[in-house]
Amino acid sequence: MKDTKVVITGLGALSPIGNTYETYWNALIEGKSGANPITYFDASSMKTRFACELKDFDPLAFINRKEARRMDRFTQYAMVVADEAIQHAQLLTPDLDLNRTGVIWASGIGGLGVFHDQVRDYTERGIGNEHYRFNPFFIPKMISDIAPGHISIKYGFRGPNFAVVSACASSTNAIIDAVTYIKMGRADVIITGGSEAAVVESGVGGFSSMKALSERNDDPLTASRPFDLNRDGFVLGEGAGSLVLESEEHALKRGAKIIAEVVGCGMSADAYHLTAPHPEGLGAQLVMKDALRDAN
Repeated sequence: MKDTKVVITGLGALSPIGNTYETYWNALIEGKSGANPITYFDASSMKTRFACELKDFDPLAFINRKEARRMDRFTQYAMVVADEAIQHAQLLTPDLDLNRTGVIWASGIGGLGVFHDQVRDYTERGIGNEHYRFNPFFIPKMISDIAPGHISIKYGFRGPNFAVVSACASSTNAIIDAVTYIKMGRADVIITGGSEAAVVESGVGGFSSMKALSERNDDPLTASRPFDLNRDGFVLGEGAGSLVLESEEHALKRGAKIIAEVVGCGMSADAYHLTAPHPEGLGAQLVMKDALRDAN
């Protein structure tokens, strides 16, 4: 199935600089920053007191209250962007083969907020209390692969369904897996992408202790400067992005608008250090050569 072409037919985005893919893209072009002082909790005692939070996002505008309560924010975000991409692709037609439509989703951390809140609640009310009960939705809300599960349940997609977790590369790896499954003939269409909601006390505190976060609290808007000589760390953000991938044959057959073709993918590991890249960029060289080779 090597000759199967994989194309993109739908896009979705939910970000600190735009709640749709169009507003997100326009904000990128305009050079807008999504960084701001943290509002989700009191960060006054932390070394880093800012992050890139979503703006004017209300999950209840997209998900009913009962369902929203059973989801961590990262899953809520996934549901919103998956729907945008699906609608953008005009995918939901009567002749769509649900058995050959899958969801491969990514989250580096999953339901960190749910985990944080449950452990705090147990610490405050549960220790030594034989009548204390954990929230029955604690595990289903926390695990990373619940997001693709919810997406598949909503639309009835019965194709490949799983989550990819590989830290900062999670969404890229999810896209590569989706491409691979389509090329193998295991699916015609796959909804892919990733979502993250780690702007919680333990997320900010943990990354800060690693000395990974910028501490430019006096100037959050310009704190993210990865290639600057005076960079001092990254800025934690949240949100989600989604693509509808399908075989070119399937897209043409249903008359879909093709946005782009995925011509090559590559994967590698530095095998060097827990957080630092190889000083000579060996892993980066290898992965680019792999993608070029894949694209011929």
